[in-house]
Amino acid sequence: MTADAARLYRHALEVLRENDQGTYTVPTKGLYPFQWNWDSCLTALGQVHYDEARAWTEIETLFAHQWPDGMLPHIVFHVHSDGYFPGPSVWDTGRPIATSGITQPPVAGFAVRRLFERSADREAAVRRARALLARIDAWHRWFYQMRDPHNEGLVAILHPWESGRDNSIDWDEAFERVPTEGIAPYSRRDTQHADPAHRPTKAQYDRYLWLVQHFRSLGWDNRRLHDASPFQVVDPGFNAILIRSATDLAALAEELGEAEIARANRARAAAGIAALETLWSDRHGQYLCRDRTTGELIDSASIGGILPVFAAIPQERCREVARTIERWAHKVAFVVPSHDPLDPRFEAKRYWRAPVWLVMNYMIADGLRAAAETAVADAIVQSSLDLITRSGFAEYYDPLTGEPCGGGRFTWTAAMVIEFLEAA
Repeated sequence: MTADAARLYRHALEVLRENDQGTYTVPTKGLYPFQWNWDSCLTALGQVHYDEARAWTEIETLFAHQWPDGMLPHIVFHVHSDGYFPGPSVWDTGRPIATSGITQPPVAGFAVRRLFERSADREAAVRRARALLARIDAWHRWFYQMRDPHNEGLVAILHPWESGRDNSIDWDEAFERVPTEGIAPYSRRDTQHADPAHRPTKAQYDRYLWLVQHFRSLGWDNRRLHDASPFQVVDPGFNAILIRSATDLAALAEELGEAEIARANRARAAAGIAALETLWSDRHGQYLCRDRTTGELIDSASIGGILPVFAAIPQERCREVARTIERWAHKVAFVVPSHDPLDPRFEAKRYWRAPVWLVMNYMIADGLRAAAETAVADAIVQSSLDLITRSGFAEYYDPLTGEPCGGGRFTWTAAMVIEFLEAA
């Protein structure tokens, strides 16, 4: 490891440790003071390189707050903090320890398999992985029961926050169907910690909160929420993460002698891969979201349609997506932007409407490397490390200038840097 790489590695460790709350990690101090679902799973990938036991604890803490029906919430409110809105009183989910009432991209199956493969203490890894298998399987089963009512093989998100890509251009048209009447008065906290020009707009926030209030009025009954939601979108990126996690969970279950869990998750992954073909766009050279309410594909070329390379999509699709990334790369200084740079709706600094996120780069590079698109994967990793050297451990980055945006000293950004450097 070069001196510069060693310096980045030490800095990444500092960020992870300062955001560590003992049994869970906050994404960054101030802006996000609680435990977030997919943040924790991806953070554990960095932790395992310096403290295996702590990495397992990160995911175990998250799953300790799984709902009885299998849903894993996107936020666990372990401690009181008035620095984040909407807090537990707005969600009002009635859980013993407060949680939100929606979920997030199901990356846990992938993360747990990777922890298992990297653990030096094999006896502890077997024990801890085995304890998580049924919980992750229950979450996967929940998705297909509650979010795929017609057995299409693909699940829908019911709130933009579930996607992890909160204000993506992908949601604009479908989001217009969400009302704003009757929203209780509120005061945002995110814009007190980060530049408002980098965050979702007030109009978007009003709709986010309308959906929360609507779902709360239904008692957070997941059997009712899908059909009751005016926002139902099939996101190829979200589904690719679910497919990859099902694939990895199946492999891990088979190794640990859990044949039924392995069988069920292989079947889910196979159905998902086949169904993703219905989202392919030749014109864009990538996948598109589908508005389940109208049945139409959404004409929005985003990173959500690039992310399926993380799953076992056909080789020719991987090649076409790699060429799309190369085309985008000619229009920006840093990759991978979260939206097509030629789209007039591209906003270089606004959250998920263009900026680069290292967690997305990590998953995309992982998938491309598995598909033998190593040159593009290597370029993505190098661009990621260039951003860190230039702009520090930010939440996300302007793809045109490399400017750091959102929160600073961000946990999962640091975890991804450790992963990149360990693989170098």
